Amino acid sequence: MEFISVIAAAIASYVFGAVWYMALGRPWMQAAGITPDENGRPPNSGALPYIVAFVCAIFVAGMMRHVFALGGIASPGAGLIGGLGIGLFLATPWIATNYSFAGRPRALILIDGGYATIGCTLMGLVLTLL
Repeated sequence: MEFISVIAAAIASYVFGAVWYMALGRPWMQAAGITPDENGRPPNSGALPYIVAFVCAIFVAGMMRHVFALGGIASPGAGLIGGLGIGLFLATPWIATNYSFAGRPRALILIDGGYATIGCTLMGLVLTLL
């Protein structure tokens, strides 16, 4: 059952990411310094980034499940707070550190950090619901 919950949590975060970046695609490309193609999409956006993103979502959900098991996090409320904490206090600060040293705009930190925070929150909720 843990494998199913990990896959479901990864899918939830992945689907949220699709919605997040569709809504924030233009500001994200501007902040990332990406010139869109004639269709308004990032160039070279073939299948590989999407595959990598999904595999990474599985890794994150799997590790989060392990951390939740070690911490005794089993209720949806605790999963929600645990996921929020992981996203807001682990993933997003790491993104902010890397982007700050790279001289990336604050908007990019907020967009990508927002996705990491909300994506992890959803993962935590799904992991404890299943």
